Amino acid sequence: MSARTSKILAAAVPGVFFILCSAWGARLLGAESSAAIALITLGMTVCGAVAFLMLSSLRVAGTARRCAAFFIPVLVLLLLRMLVFNYETLDYQNFLAPWTQYFRAHGGIAAIGANVGNYNVPYLVFLAICSYLPVRELYLIKLFSVFFDLVLAWALAKMVRRVTGSEVRTGLCFVLTLLLPTVYLNGALWGQCDSVYSSLALLSIALVLEKKPVRALIAAGVAFAFKLQAIFVLPMFAAFLFTGRVKWYHLPVFPAAYLAAVSPAIIAGRGFWDTVLTYLSDASTIGGGLNYNSPSVFAFIYNVSDPDRAGKVGMLVSFLICAIMIIVVIIRRRRVGDLELVVATAVLAIGVPLFLPHMHDRYFFLADASALAVAFCVPKLAAAVPLTSFASLLGYHAYLRMRYLLPMKYGFFALFVALVMLIANFFARAWRKNEIKIGAAEVPEPEADRHNNP
Repeated sequence: MSARTSKILAAAVPGVFFILCSAWGARLLGAESSAAIALITLGMTVCGAVAFLMLSSLRVAGTARRCAAFFIPVLVLLLLRMLVFNYETLDYQNFLAPWTQYFRAHGGIAAIGANVGNYNVPYLVFLAICSYLPVRELYLIKLFSVFFDLVLAWALAKMVRRVTGSEVRTGLCFVLTLLLPTVYLNGALWGQCDSVYSSLALLSIALVLEKKPVRALIAAGVAFAFKLQAIFVLPMFAAFLFTGRVKWYHLPVFPAAYLAAVSPAIIAGRGFWDTVLTYLSDASTIGGGLNYNSPSVFAFIYNVSDPDRAGKVGMLVSFLICAIMIIVVIIRRRRVGDLELVVATAVLAIGVPLFLPHMHDRYFFLADASALAVAFCVPKLAAAVPLTSFASLLGYHAYLRMRYLLPMKYGFFALFVALVMLIANFFARAWRKNEIKIGAAEVPEPEADRHNNP
């Protein structure tokens, strides 16, 4: 048997079994009709096929044994997500389901022009599409997030592949991303869409590292269009710009991608500026609470006499973290390579929301994901993964169980420790002596350090 035939069988056999299990799972979910069962099965099949294509693009499934070693666990983790597809949260019952029902009653896409819900246009377009399909929107919402769980895994694995060149680390990163507790709970159980904007934002970082700035800015623009929280890591593009990885003439791609993503609402009749500047209007309606079940600094400092001033101080600290990281990248650009940029991304993903006011329980999703990429690039920083996941899970537990497991301040301490670890590692690398690759210029790097500098 040829190697190619063995590889095809290694993917086809578990793939067929996966499709059968997906159809069986759809029946167990209580799908209302054969059409609904078929759509759920099709959605899971698409996810499985995309997972295989992603693993192939990462060049980690070159042999039958390696294909099975990575592909089978991914299929199992996808099936495990179906076990919680029937779980409904108050967010679904009070927001997502009524929004979808509104679209169903008002012509689907035609109703995008109305001010429905408090999510931005791209996700509302998805809900409007759901309103046409003969399947319960709960399953479609969760399938959508599960698909982007895969995109998230792909983005992180691309970073690891770029930095380490290791097939094993790359494949393990892909698999373990799907195993992260917050990644599993956020989409499959909670029905939230944090994997959507997070995967696209981190994919934009990975694409810059691969010297694909136009694609990177498209991904960044769409990520920002899905949710404002993508801004936690998008300041990295300032560093990319001033180090030559992104050129000034690439920059219009970002607003163009954002405008394209929100244009369905404009076409449907919503005002242009109302649509484009929706985040500004949303900011004016934010409540006075400094913290909403988030392990931010305001879970540690909460009894303040002047919440408005405290919030402004927190925003200043977040801005300073961004500014310092970007300035260091610019100043030490000949000693800042792909690895340092991955670490810097994780610093922003943790440090920015850690000090911002009005943070919610799910806003450290980017931190959880980026910490995993760092762990595979720099194994001695692996402790950042349980620290960030622990902090996030405190917020998840508070919402999903409606009670606190531990005071949220413990989550702040965990995140602060992870942040200090990452910053210390970043500065130590930025001030090392050897020069490495920067932007489009090729600066010689010692051969031994090129792929194994962790």
